[in-house]
Amino acid sequence: MSRCDFSLFLKRLENGESLGKEEALSVIGAPLDEVKDFSDRIRLRFAPNDELCAIVNGKSGRCSEDCRYCAQSAFHRTETAVYPLKDDSFLDDAYRKAEENGLDHFSVVTSGRSLSGEEVKRLSALYARWSSFGKVKVCCSHGLLSAADFQLLADAGVSRYHCNLETSRRFFPSVCTTHSFDDKINTVRAAQAAGLEVCSGGIFGMGESWEDRIDMALELRSLGIRSVPLNFLSPIRGTAFETLPPPDDETACRVFGIFRMLLPSAFLRLAGGRASLNRAGVSLFEAGANAAITGDLLTTGGGQADADRAALARRQTGKGGSCDENAQ
Repeated sequence: MSRCDFSLFLKRLENGESLGKEEALSVIGAPLDEVKDFSDRIRLRFAPNDELCAIVNGKSGRCSEDCRYCAQSAFHRTETAVYPLKDDSFLDDAYRKAEENGLDHFSVVTSGRSLSGEEVKRLSALYARWSSFGKVKVCCSHGLLSAADFQLLADAGVSRYHCNLETSRRFFPSVCTTHSFDDKINTVRAAQAAGLEVCSGGIFGMGESWEDRIDMALELRSLGIRSVPLNFLSPIRGTAFETLPPPDDETACRVFGIFRMLLPSAFLRLAGGRASLNRAGVSLFEAGANAAITGDLLTTGGGQADADRAALARRQTGKGGSCDENAQ
């Protein structure tokens, strides 16, 4: 394992080198304050811009996939709402709220392996209208779509397509068996081939190792991903992972540190699982994070836009928080 020499690591990044698995493994046992400082120095040097986005659950429940963390899977018995694709007026209202909050991106997320052709056409017409007249960039997440579907979305002005890898190739079968890691990779590449930017990340705390976490970061780097949502497991009653403990703040800090060193210029997005972190995880804006999903998430609550903006403003003035999970 490489010695954790953060000054040398930063110099190598500034010289245009990429850091690898051995360097990332050395972060696991390094002093937490040094990890946080190193992550933030990389962010300032390579990713100084911030980005806030919002999502809406456009279609909920009865998903055919067996993802073990998910409240919307038909394999689980949860209290999550079940409804078909929402009508245009509901989605318009959600988009307008994102505009009123001055957000950068807005995404409609739907449950299920994929959407029907008619659903894709209907949403593409809606996205085309938003892209023509709206102030917020349009994103979406609709599962394992076809190349033709992706072309419709790209032609409608969608800027990003979201498809999480979730975890490493090795650990993926422990998370889902109804589709494969290669299905995910092929979806990412098909979206990119249609000209869409891709937003892709994963979930931490599902029983994966630190090596799995690093392998996922390296996979994302090989795919050229620049928008990376980092989620922390929210154990939901009725799911297969309901008894797993949520990750703590120290783990979250180290995850952001590793992803920042391996993906120095990416938007690293604080996403699901914020409720289990100290102050909804806003201290992670001081530890490499430069983006967030703000507001309500799919089946759990998220941070609020005003609180996230205030945290970003405190970071600008040097009055941020701490990654210490015991901080008040």
